[in-house]
Amino acid sequence: MPSATAPQNASAQPIVSISGLTKTYASGFQALRHVDLTIHRGEIFALLGPNGAGKTTLINIVCGIVNATSGTVIADGHDIARDFRAAREKIGLVPQELSTDAFETVWATVTFSRGLFGKRRSPAHVEKVLRALSLWDKRDNKIMTLSGGMKRRVLIAKALSHEPRILFLDEPTAGVDVELRKEMWQMVRSLRAAGVTIILTTHYIDEAEEMADRIGIINHGELILVEDKKELMHKLGKKQLILHLHDRLSAVPDALASRGLALSDDGRDLVYNYDSEGERTGIPALLQDLDRAGIAVHDLNTTQSSLEDIFVDLVRQRR
Repeated sequence: MPSATAPQNASAQPIVSISGLTKTYASGFQALRHVDLTIHRGEIFALLGPNGAGKTTLINIVCGIVNATSGTVIADGHDIARDFRAAREKIGLVPQELSTDAFETVWATVTFSRGLFGKRRSPAHVEKVLRALSLWDKRDNKIMTLSGGMKRRVLIAKALSHEPRILFLDEPTAGVDVELRKEMWQMVRSLRAAGVTIILTTHYIDEAEEMADRIGIINHGELILVEDKKELMHKLGKKQLILHLHDRLSAVPDALASRGLALSDDGRDLVYNYDSEGERTGIPALLQDLDRAGIAVHDLNTTQSSLEDIFVDLVRQRR
C-alpha cells in the first residue's frame, strides 16, 4: 500500500496557486470571498464545507467551467484564464453528477475523452486506466448497463484519460457502498503514488481523516482554515477524561472550580479536557483533589475529538 504521507519536499512545489479568488453571480450572491490557497505537488488535499459553502464553485473555476469575478488561478505554471488550454490539459475532473453517454461503451467514452484534449490515440494508456479501475472486463459494456459504483469509476477513467497531473474529485464516493468507498480510497492513494496531485471534496469526514495530508475548511465562500491534518488534530482536537462517579453530584464543588470540570446533566459524570501531548496532563493532581473532596470515582475512560467534531465546531463558530 502506498504511504499516506505526502513527499517531504511537497511544500516547496506548489502545483495549484489560487490568489484573491472571488465569485459573485448576477443575482448578487457571493459564492467565493477572496480565497487564497496553495496546493502542494503530490499531496492529497481535502476541502470540507457544508452544502452551499463554495466547494464546487471553487473547483469549477479552477477547472475553467465557471469564470471568476476576480483573482488568479495558476495550474502547474499556467494561468487558467490567459493560458486556458495548457492549464486545463493538466487537470482532470470527476464531477458529482453521474453524467455520461448512456449508449456508449466504456472503451469508447474513455477514448473519446482523451481525444477531447488533443491527445493522440493510446489504446495502451486507456487499457492501463481501465485495468487500474477494475473496468477492463466492462470495456465493451454500454454505460447504461453499469451499476452506480461502476459509472463513477468510468467518470474517474474519463478524467484520467488525458494523463492529468492534477485530479479534482468532487464528492467521489457519494452514493456508493462502504466496500467500494474503501476500494476507491486505495485507488486514490495509488494515483498519488504515481505522481498525481489529488484535491477532493467530501461530505464523509472520515474520508478526509483517512486519506488527506492537509485539510481546508470553507464556509459561506470563505476559506476559514487550511492546516496539515495531523497538526489540526493536535491543535484543535481535544482529549477528554470522563470520570464516572459513585454518587450523583448536583454541582461541581468549589474546591474543584479551577480544574475546568464539566458535570454531566445527570450528575453522574465529570468531564475533564486535557492535552495528551503536554508535559503535564494534570490528571494525577485532579485525582488527588477529587479524593480530598470526598468524591469517589468507580470508573473512568478517555475519548478524543474526531475531525468531524473539529469541523462542526469551526463551522458553528463562523455562522
